Amino acid sequence: MRRWLYTQFARAYERLLVRELDEGPTHVAIIQDGNRRYARERGEAAPNGHREGADTTERVLEWCEETGVEELTLYTFSTENFNRPEEELEPLFDLMADKLYEFADAERIHEEEICIRAIGDVDRLPERVRDAVTYAEVRTAEYDGFQLNIALAYGGRAELLRAARETCEAVAEGDLAAADIDVAEIDERLYRRPVRDVDLIIRTGGDERTSNFLPWHANGNEAAVYFCAPYWPEFSKIDFLRGIRTYESRERSWQRTRAERAVALVRSVARVELEEARTVAGRLRNQLPPQGAQEVTEELERQRQDPEPAD
Repeated sequence: MRRWLYTQFARAYERLLVRELDEGPTHVAIIQDGNRRYARERGEAAPNGHREGADTTERVLEWCEETGVEELTLYTFSTENFNRPEEELEPLFDLMADKLYEFADAERIHEEEICIRAIGDVDRLPERVRDAVTYAEVRTAEYDGFQLNIALAYGGRAELLRAARETCEAVAEGDLAAADIDVAEIDERLYRRPVRDVDLIIRTGGDERTSNFLPWHANGNEAAVYFCAPYWPEFSKIDFLRGIRTYESRERSWQRTRAERAVALVRSVARVELEEARTVAGRLRNQLPPQGAQEVTEELERQRQDPEPAD
């Protein structure tokens, strides 16, 4: 009876969270932490935790589709993970290869046109994993319905260092002028195919740190971060929806701040020159959500009717 009541409550809460959703994130990145602890607490070997975690990944893909997420990046294997015992690594490498082949051949991947690709220093992985990566990427290379990035042998600092070195080499060889180095240039050197800026990072397992994950795309975009206690195999749809709610709450707060700053700027300029304030207001309105744009318009009208004296 207690389990039935809990299930009914969870379903009701899930429906409530769905109803509260507005414009969710486009790109979600997840640090899949807690597989080993999950297995250990159940008296099982680490590979069992990783296998159950792989099942969670399939469910998350469904939740992304339901909530309008267009890109998902999974932190599956870091460069630090190479330090784990060999008896743990070998089954993990087998699981990676098996799942990549399985995903690449799954009907839903092709029906929904999901493009799979690996990011990270893939060359450090065993041949069987590299072959599986190639197979998955080739099988889905032409799809653009959804982007699934799997971070393997990944390290954020190493990624940025490699891009910086390649950029320096291009300048030294005369293929690139130092003055032409910009954000787009670095983006192009980070990955073979562009990665969207990260809107939301989710970390399972209870630790509250982002572990050097996608620093270029997350920090530059001021990504929202949601930490939750469940281990990755236990991660539920409710946890996922709570993460999206965290993003939306941060986004509303950010938009509110932008609108307030825009109104203050229009007020300040109007004190000196009303015509210039109209020009500034026009530019700001194009950068704000509808509510913020309306507030800028109202402030401009107030200044036109009753301008405040200059300080």
